[in-house]
Amino acid sequence: MRPDPDATYTVYRTSTPPSLNGRLDHEAWQRAPRSPRFVDMATGQPALLDTQAAALWDDTHLYVGFWIEEPYPEAHLTERDSIIFTENDVEVFIDGGDCYYELEVNARNTVYEVLFVWRDAFTRGSRFDTPEFDVHSRQAFTFAGDFDRNPESFWHGTHPRGPRWAFLDWDLPGMRSAVHVDGTLNDREHPSRGWTIEIAFPWSGMTHLANGRSVPPQDGDEWRLFFGRFQKLAVGERTVQAAWCWTPHDLYDTHMPERFTPVRFSTENA
Repeated sequence: MRPDPDATYTVYRTSTPPSLNGRLDHEAWQRAPRSPRFVDMATGQPALLDTQAAALWDDTHLYVGFWIEEPYPEAHLTERDSIIFTENDVEVFIDGGDCYYELEVNARNTVYEVLFVWRDAFTRGSRFDTPEFDVHSRQAFTFAGDFDRNPESFWHGTHPRGPRWAFLDWDLPGMRSAVHVDGTLNDREHPSRGWTIEIAFPWSGMTHLANGRSVPPQDGDEWRLFFGRFQKLAVGERTVQAAWCWTPHDLYDTHMPERFTPVRFSTENA
């Protein structure tokens, strides 16, 4: 069954912080409601390999966990901010209204982070008109999100808001992640079960993403988060890269904050 794009996920509190060992064996994770099986980003059809995600929160952090089925887990990139999506990875985006954050992590726990600021919000006197977002001193690039090279969208991209600034050297302060491989990494001789990952996002680092909301959130506050996975699949002599996620986008484009999964924070414990 195709997931309902408007279905809201409830993020419950945890009274004790998860151990952040990558195993997702903390009691709170056993109680947190998991997502449905991830689906193809464009078609909404069930993904070939199972992926599920869940989230928790407390006064200091937002926690996200992924359970990833992968019989031959593979990851080679080890340098921080490598283009992780060219390999197999999981991804979390956080919508901040006039900006949004992207995190990618592979099974080696190699991290890639970017903060995007919409160009129409990047004006003189705005909250982004500060030394922190000086495009002349940062590793900043214009990004339109368009790869089809059509003349109509070559400069402005396909999103209605148009292009944005991408700050490749911006890191969410205090973000931590841990990975556990249930099997052997980069081993085509012996099948594995897959891998799990645990991520902690400090609320203190989300000032720009809060968009006027309380951090930590209040009971009933709503945000939008993207939970996704990119996976290379061998098909005969060709290799294709599948894009799977919690909530389908109806096309292969992760950079659509309005399509991210809506989440509602509850002060009730998991």
